[in-house]
Amino acid sequence: MTMLQRARKAGSKFLNPVDVVVGGLRMMVKVLPLYLSNKEERVPAIPLGPFTTDATLYQTPTESGLRVTWMGHSSLLLEIDDVRVLIDPVWDQRASPIRWMGPKRFFPAPLRLEDLPKIDIVLISHDHYDHLGKSTIQRLARLGPIADARWVTSLNVGRLLRAFGVAANRLTELDWTESVTVAGCQVTALPARHFSGRSLSNRFETLWSSFVLKGAKHTVYYGADSGWWDGFAEIGRTYGPFDLTMLEIGAYNDLWKDIHLGPDGAVKVFEALGGHGLFLPIHWGLFDLALHAWRQPIERVFELADERGIPLWTPEPGRPTEVVRGTPLRSEWWRKR
Repeated sequence: MTMLQRARKAGSKFLNPVDVVVGGLRMMVKVLPLYLSNKEERVPAIPLGPFTTDATLYQTPTESGLRVTWMGHSSLLLEIDDVRVLIDPVWDQRASPIRWMGPKRFFPAPLRLEDLPKIDIVLISHDHYDHLGKSTIQRLARLGPIADARWVTSLNVGRLLRAFGVAANRLTELDWTESVTVAGCQVTALPARHFSGRSLSNRFETLWSSFVLKGAKHTVYYGADSGWWDGFAEIGRTYGPFDLTMLEIGAYNDLWKDIHLGPDGAVKVFEALGGHGLFLPIHWGLFDLALHAWRQPIERVFELADERGIPLWTPEPGRPTEVVRGTPLRSEWWRKR
């Protein structure tokens, strides 16, 4: 029996493919002393950047057919077989409901929203603040390069996007295993083990997803946020092999391992998906969202990749970079800080 099914609900709340423990006030009571006693360098002691994207590069078609600009954390501009996909764009200063408090960016966005090239698809995986920034969406909704874009997201997230200014006729909401094709690129939403909500009172009321993006010649997996579950192997068999696999490595801790992979979990998932293509670590290096040092996730991934022979692809933030089959990339920009 397949593990890849439509999302189930209990009343108004979506359910995970397998059970999870998501912390509430009790978790906060456990975590607060850890934060107060923590001595890790969670925020870079020396400011990062500035990183600058040369927007003129987007005037030249990709040579390989696959080019990615990692803007930090989980925000990416993916160019796949002549289709441009803006993924989980967060240009906001903070990943927080409050403009003056909460996790603050380690470095400014490498590219102004106003300098984006024409975008075909804006992909929003779920509604957490580090994946969906209110001011970013409000600005994008008014920009010319986004005017004809199709906004693709998980079920019920559209209500939030409409409230932030996205036109209803430009929106497509997907349940797990549903697909939409835009400009020749097929986007398929798939299960993830996570949760949603922008406050303690509205958790699980919108869906969260991972995605497969399939162009004319390339296939990419975007894991978004997820803990481990046994469905990854079936995703790889059904939708792979993948030329590039983007998996979260940061903002993790054993206390919330059900909903975040961390470096070890991400490597396990990459192998479960089939271990094909290149592995791009995401969800790190921009916001202080956990107890570990800011470099720790990528340092651990490098260790594991060397041990297990995993081909990493780690570009510098903001640099449009060609993805070439079988050619790993280790910029190691973070070691220079």
